[in-house]
Amino acid sequence: MDDPPDWIAEFTVSPKEFRAQLDAIGASGRTAVTVSDLVGHLTGRGGPLPPRPVVLTFDDGFADLPGPTAEALASRSLPATAYLTTGAITPGRRSLLPPAPMMTLSQATLLEQHGLEVGAHTDTHPQLDTLPARQLRRELREPKTVLEQTLGHEVAHLAYPHGYNSRTVRRAAADAGYASAAAVRHALSSAGDEAYRIARLIVRRTHTAADVEQWMEGGGAPVAPFPDSLKTVGWRMYRRARAALKGPVFAG
Repeated sequence: MDDPPDWIAEFTVSPKEFRAQLDAIGASGRTAVTVSDLVGHLTGRGGPLPPRPVVLTFDDGFADLPGPTAEALASRSLPATAYLTTGAITPGRRSLLPPAPMMTLSQATLLEQHGLEVGAHTDTHPQLDTLPARQLRRELREPKTVLEQTLGHEVAHLAYPHGYNSRTVRRAAADAGYASAAAVRHALSSAGDEAYRIARLIVRRTHTAADVEQWMEGGGAPVAPFPDSLKTVGWRMYRRARAALKGPVFAG
């Protein structure tokens, strides 16, 4: 979007910049693959990856996704994976996401028609690592069921809202039937990455095609896997204490 809501502006690029970034990916010589392809490689259950793979993911389900975004990807033959927050895209339902133009659940099939794989991004977009066990299970299982009923096939992949996870959350994701879960980690993934904590890089409004070019060369970020830092552990403890006092909080 050129004029996004303030709360999501940091993670929004203009249509012109988006096209430039996609063109940088295409010019890099990398081959785009889906999360399913990556996870098959990480777990040894799939075929080999191309020599220089890249995975493109889109979270939440904003209104541009089944339209100009999917069309821009399809026109460049770039497959991708879209993680949808079902409570935010289902009419009559609610989520913790602040107001923004969103796609609808019925448009999920359009994503697949454009070559996007569909995954789950919880029901309400909470900080999963602060939730009690029962609520955590619901946030993981509800969107899987809803998306599978909508699409008519298994939905095997999850993305943690804002990347927030823990050992408990990762075990719960596996127990809910997901084959993988994407975190953030602000890092490049690798052949040794963890299937339930896949590293990703967030594209911010300040990033340009030059940043993408650097990532495509394998630079500009650390490489996962690596242990959580003390800062990450401390931030998780603070958020848990806050959630215990104030209840679930939007992950963003």
